[in-house]
Amino acid sequence: MAALAANLAIAVAKFVAFLFSGSSSMLAESVHSLADSGNQGLLLLGGKKAKREATPQHPFGYGRERYIYAFLVSIVLFSVGGMFAIYEGYEKIKHPHPIEAWYWPVGVLVFAIIAESFSFRTAIKESNEIRGGLTWTQFVRRAKAPELPVVLLEDLGALVGLILALGGVGLALATGDGVWDGIGTLCIGVLLILIAIVLAAETKSLLLGESAGVEEVKKIEAAVVDGETVTRLIHMRTLHLGPEELLVAAKIAVQHDDTATEVANAINAAEERIRAAVPIARVIYLEPDIYSEAAASAGANPAKSSGADGH
Repeated sequence: MAALAANLAIAVAKFVAFLFSGSSSMLAESVHSLADSGNQGLLLLGGKKAKREATPQHPFGYGRERYIYAFLVSIVLFSVGGMFAIYEGYEKIKHPHPIEAWYWPVGVLVFAIIAESFSFRTAIKESNEIRGGLTWTQFVRRAKAPELPVVLLEDLGALVGLILALGGVGLALATGDGVWDGIGTLCIGVLLILIAIVLAAETKSLLLGESAGVEEVKKIEAAVVDGETVTRLIHMRTLHLGPEELLVAAKIAVQHDDTATEVANAINAAEERIRAAVPIARVIYLEPDIYSEAAASAGANPAKSSGADGH
């Protein structure tokens, strides 16, 4: 919401500056901010649709809607933001003209830097609450909720783009050559396309289906085995159905002489321990089996496996 409010205000200000100055950097930046506003709208829409209840056709719910809309954001950023800026920069380099009313683009760029810094600061603050000990690169690559990484990259790109625009306008004013304005616009387009490619790659991985993170996997492995009825975790697979919903499927070893009732109670108890350890593990399937060292060494029982981060 902070990013949406900032980008709408900035888009209007940039477009007014373009009308008064004729700066192509201002036009590219106004389209960039308008695209960012649409992107925030898409993320909000995806979050709303993801909350729908499961249906017979979609028994695992709609949690991945958030990933789909985040992927759409990368497409919008690439096409509307990046490609338009490259086209506009090329046209300005080919047909340069001086910037008029220089105080409009300069004033708006300074205002935009302040507003984007506010949005970026908000995204950093929200991310720090869940980032833990991860570096920023690791956080963007491993985050299962797409909204914060998307906003972080968009705001970072916006701030760098504003600096490029300010540099292009400044050089155009200092030299009297409008080509510099076009070069600044071209650089903004390349920057937006690079960010869009990163976003597309990350959200594609989420769409394909990522397993739980390393820490979650360790907690689940520790919670499954109680040493009495469940003696071993034979193998396990995890899959994010959405940012806050995890599927856990595992084969567990039980005592060979346990009754059906004892096995059922052991499975129920293991499910409770898993949910207590990792609350987002909402869909759990446990298959009981009799563990055999000989069968395991022969390859009948797959090695205990539970992929960590999908990137």
